[in-house]
Parts: sequence; C-alpha cells; structure tokens
Amino acid sequence: VQLQASGGGLVQAGGSLRLSCTASGRAFSRFTMAWFRQAPAKEREFVAGITSRGGKTAYADSVKGRFTISKDNIRNTMDLQMNSLKPEDTAVYYCAARNAGDGQYDWWGQGTQVTVSS
Repeated sequence: VQLQASGGGLVQAGGSLRLSCTASGRAFSRFTMAWFRQAPAKEREFVAGITSRGGKTAYADSVKGRFTISKDNIRNTMDLQMNSLKPEDTAVYYCAARNAGDGQYDWWGQGTQVTVSS
C-alpha cells in the first residue's frame, strides 16, 4: 500500500486548508485510517482517525470542532478539512493506514507541510 498526502501550504490564522491522502491498492475500504502531525522539536501526535467504512471518527481535543476527517472508499481517498487554523497547528501532517483490528499503523504517507502564520 502506498499513501500520498497532499494539500498542505501556508495560511493565515483563522484560515482553512484541506488535506488529501490518496491510496493505492484494492484493500483501501478495509483500512482504518488517521492523520498524525509532527511539529519541530515535538513528538508525532494523533490528530484524527476514521474507521474503515467511515462510521466512526475520533479527534484530538486540540482540533475538535475545527477539523473534519472523511473517507471515500470509491475514490480511495481520505481528507482532513481544517478550519479556524491556529499557529499551533503548524506541523508536517502524515496520513496513515492499518488493517481494522490491528494495534498499530503499518503504512504511512510522506507528509505534507502545514504552516499557519499569526
């Protein structure tokens, strides 16, 4: 499985960005997927996750109400709509996938930079 993240960029505080993760392979509909991020000098952290069919989602407290994760099993894509961005959202964002029921994420995208200016 190969994951390709895109959509990052530079935006002012209060603005919006939409990240996309495109996956190769036929097993996409079986994957639980998530977005993680890593800011400079900080550990990678969970941002949002979604179950294989999109029935359940989870968010880090820091992004609840501002970010929305979605999954399209026909187009093999997962998106993260980010609104009301803050400077502390600045990080490299990674998409990740795992088989439903597995404890760890086995496949990772290359990351896309999000920079929010104040």
